[in-house]
Amino acid sequence: MNTSNPTISEQLALAASRLQQEQTGRAPKAVSVVLSDDTLVVTLHEALSPAEKVLAKGSEGALQVEDLHRQLFNLSSEKLRQEIQRITGRKVREAAVEIEPLTGDVVHAFTTGTVVQIFLLSPLEEKGKSNSSGSGSSVGP
Repeated sequence: MNTSNPTISEQLALAASRLQQEQTGRAPKAVSVVLSDDTLVVTLHEALSPAEKVLAKGSEGALQVEDLHRQLFNLSSEKLRQEIQRITGRKVREAAVEIEPLTGDVVHAFTTGTVVQIFLLSPLEEKGKSNSSGSGSSVGP
């Protein structure tokens, strides 16, 4: 990552990682960001603790882990929304979180520790102003 002039995706990845660290006491192994038109996807790789991964192996435990991370996301999403607006200049219209620790897909909590965050952004106000479609970045330790 170019630290002297980070891209929007790199700034978003760093903000998401920092907020995850503040909220849970542990940073994800890596953060991937994809910004395309009005959609922003932030993936926190290996964001679950070892205990959460073990708990998520059972169906009841997986539901508990999923519920916990939904609650954490709901409690912290305002701070992340503010960071997204500061970095992109665009308000977040909708936000959702799905946990799929086993495969990395956006469905439920299982074992690898991935948290996927999806934000639907407001439309660009100027027609000539556009983020490059599909811009992305991945940041890790």
